[in-house]
Amino acid sequence: MSDASGGRHGSTRPKGRAAVRWVAALAVLAWLAIGGVGGPLVGRLSEVATNDNANFLPPSAESTSVSKLVGRTTDTQTLPYLVVVERPSGLTPADLAAVQRYVDGIPGLELAEPGRTVGQFLQAPPTAAIPSPDRQAALVPVPFVADKAEDTIDGDTALYAVAQTLRESAASTLGSTGLTVHVTGAGGFFADFIIAFSGIDGILLLVALGVVFLILLIVYRSPILPFAVLITAMFGLSLAALVVFPLAENGSISLSGQSQGILSILVVGAATDYALLLVARFKEELHDEESTWAAMKIAWRASLEPIAASAATVVLGLLCLRLSDLGSTKGLGPVGALGIVGAFVASLTFLPAVLLLIGRRIFWPQVPHVDHVHGADAVGTRGIWGRVAGVVGLHPRRVWVVTFLALATCAAFLPTLNARGIAQSDLFLTRVDSVTGQEVLARHFPAGSGSPVQIAVPEAEADAVVAVLESTDGVSSAQVGLVPGQPPKVVDGEVIVQATLDAAADSVEAEDTIETLRSSLDPVGTDVLVGGTTATNLDVRLASERDLKVIIPTILAVIFVVLMLLLRSIVAPLVLVAANVLSFAATMGVSAIAFNHVFGFPGSDPSTPLYGFVFLVALGIDYSIFLMTRVREESRARGTRPGILVGLAVTGGVITSAGIVLASTFSALAVLPILFLVQIAFIVAFGVLLDTLVVRSLLVPAVSYDLGDRIWWPIGLRRASSGASSGASSGASSGASGTDEGDGDADGEGSPAPRTSAASGRSAER
Repeated sequence: MSDASGGRHGSTRPKGRAAVRWVAALAVLAWLAIGGVGGPLVGRLSEVATNDNANFLPPSAESTSVSKLVGRTTDTQTLPYLVVVERPSGLTPADLAAVQRYVDGIPGLELAEPGRTVGQFLQAPPTAAIPSPDRQAALVPVPFVADKAEDTIDGDTALYAVAQTLRESAASTLGSTGLTVHVTGAGGFFADFIIAFSGIDGILLLVALGVVFLILLIVYRSPILPFAVLITAMFGLSLAALVVFPLAENGSISLSGQSQGILSILVVGAATDYALLLVARFKEELHDEESTWAAMKIAWRASLEPIAASAATVVLGLLCLRLSDLGSTKGLGPVGALGIVGAFVASLTFLPAVLLLIGRRIFWPQVPHVDHVHGADAVGTRGIWGRVAGVVGLHPRRVWVVTFLALATCAAFLPTLNARGIAQSDLFLTRVDSVTGQEVLARHFPAGSGSPVQIAVPEAEADAVVAVLESTDGVSSAQVGLVPGQPPKVVDGEVIVQATLDAAADSVEAEDTIETLRSSLDPVGTDVLVGGTTATNLDVRLASERDLKVIIPTILAVIFVVLMLLLRSIVAPLVLVAANVLSFAATMGVSAIAFNHVFGFPGSDPSTPLYGFVFLVALGIDYSIFLMTRVREESRARGTRPGILVGLAVTGGVITSAGIVLASTFSALAVLPILFLVQIAFIVAFGVLLDTLVVRSLLVPAVSYDLGDRIWWPIGLRRASSGASSGASSGASSGASGTDEGDGDADGEGSPAPRTSAASGRSAER
């Protein structure tokens, strides 16, 4: 085939075309097998997930040591339900008698499976209801055996099944008398968490895929290609699940419900981004290549470096989470990294195979033909990104200074973000029974009832500890031992002292009391350790604050090294890292305004800033990588400044589409009524859009254009040596005299944006 007929490489067709098709078909079959095995495991990840803060604490935490001692002083660990009965006008003797009959019948309550009863899952039968001091409510502790929480009852966990049975029985037996009944406590909260996270396996993924499909349909205007991209994402998720499930099942990694939801979103978003980059380059090459194999060969090689660098940056950034003291954060590292690897492998193996097998028809009805039309021709002329490149080329310094000031203004609100922690009752964005029950409990009992402070103390110092507790504001009662009226069990010379707090166990006020107690008990002995639910929450917050100080600098260092190796420069990585850190700060500043004044959120989880940083910086740097690798490629043929503008013009559409897709996939987290996930959804969605539309489109190109060749310091850029290269360079110079390799005028502003001839330079690009 001659050049006149459209091919750039003459009449020679790729050899072994049949062999290529066979390899592509085998690759598709292999991925079908992976999907068949790994797909069902995606839906079963919730079986190996856990959401207990105590399981995620570091061994060095005080509350961890106390929890271990408590476990040794009792035969079984419990996860108590607190059944709260209320009549605002006051409980009558008939009410108390009805409540007692309900309590007596709890062990015999039948579960969904024949022959299974509530009593089989209790440490001991509940005895009597405890009336409140104001006689308007009664409290019934129901001690569920923690080790049986994951047992299955008719497809549900035993923890959830027992909670639902308690609620349904109370509603039928006590509700008819005018009493209101709620099931709260640790067991009630975790049962409601199970309900909230039940959408992760189905609704969340379907929403994410549906949103991405609509966006891809708009981007490609093809009914076929979006399916290929989404199937690629699902195969990547299946591959990740094949590895994550057995590791979590064996306890090698910690998988929480939050990590499970983030994994699905991360894989779908990353796989779609990689697919967009590869497909865009493939479509671009089809305008020059008659052979789809030749076009794919060029596109795959050109896309490999930026996609691999992007995946490596995210993987290494996520693996830095292994430095965390929290098991949940530490577990997200390998879970997310495996997801990115799955997305990377699927995007560079399954998707190319599908593109080769279907060929140009996959773009139907807008099938690309060999016409030598390129995005580079649009610089400074037609198209949105051509005009954006033209503005950057005309006023580089003005563009980056204005952009920098706007981002810095947003970042100034970062200190107003309240990430000290939130009450457990504020974790849900919908009204749930456990939260209502906790409010009723706080109205009629000391708010800390049911979640006492537990203090490990040498037996000889027990009375001194009780004296300190009784003299501390915020503590309503104290006792030696776990069971009132019974002598404490001594283990290795230590006993447990329990105390009830005035404030709710999950409140900030309760955490302040714990900090006061720890300081007050130091003079009693350094081996006096404070634990319990509130202390666990406090230790989680302290560990999160420590993680911020350790992990963020490490991630920045890792990203800088990856960029330095990729771009063979020091200045360019510094610019990219600084720009993305500024973008993160601006995003968190805007988020603080939105959370405090728009949505009215009570606060944020201590780990929210760290999660936001990891996703925004590690993922946000992707778009700068996609841009700068293309800029470097174009600069070899055209020179640095024309190369920047061409790189911006030809990648603008695909990178913006990728950013919109990633923002949309993370927005799907908002369908789950969990405050942490909704906040992460907003932070990542807004931050990604800010990064793609402002940082990557204006700030980075303008700063790079202003620096000129200095952006590649110290190694510099080796220009392509060919006649075509010279033609491209001279063509650029004619349109931007004095701005190609120089430093621009005194104001940092260039001449009108260069109009380069794509046809004259493309042969020198490779």
